[in-house]
Amino acid sequence: MLIVTSNEIPGHRIDAVFGEVMGLTVRSRDIGSQMLAGFRSLGGGELPEMTRALYESRQEVMARMVNEAQQRGANAIVAMRFDTSEMGTNWTEVCAYGTAVYVLPLGEGEPGATGQSVYLTKTASQPAQGQQAAQQGQQQPVQPTHPAPQAPPHQF
Repeated sequence: MLIVTSNEIPGHRIDAVFGEVMGLTVRSRDIGSQMLAGFRSLGGGELPEMTRALYESRQEVMARMVNEAQQRGANAIVAMRFDTSEMGTNWTEVCAYGTAVYVLPLGEGEPGATGQSVYLTKTASQPAQGQQAAQQGQQQPVQPTHPAPQAPPHQF
């Protein structure tokens, strides 16, 4: 899954938009880690316990967001953002959100193509071209395909 913070992906064309996707978690602070971090903060510097908790939370919400995007048939997420807020004195909410899309890499000679997109189109078509060449005795270009858009899951 390709995830970017920009609204577009250089070298790719957005072929379908599936809507907003997100991952969310609310974590309570471990009292032991909170006390240890409080003591460490007296001396200044990084608080590794809190850094680790935030890192793990972000990885968790990213995985949830990606799972939702994949369920809708997306292969990329654009305009991805993180949001973090305090809920009460001991809870932290971490959210990742973006727009689920299906993108197609642009091939050589197409306006806006990049080295990466040209490489992707060539590597994606090589096995298929080899099979076609064996069947037809010649090489044929392969057009990328994607699954039909799916309806978003019901949310209550």
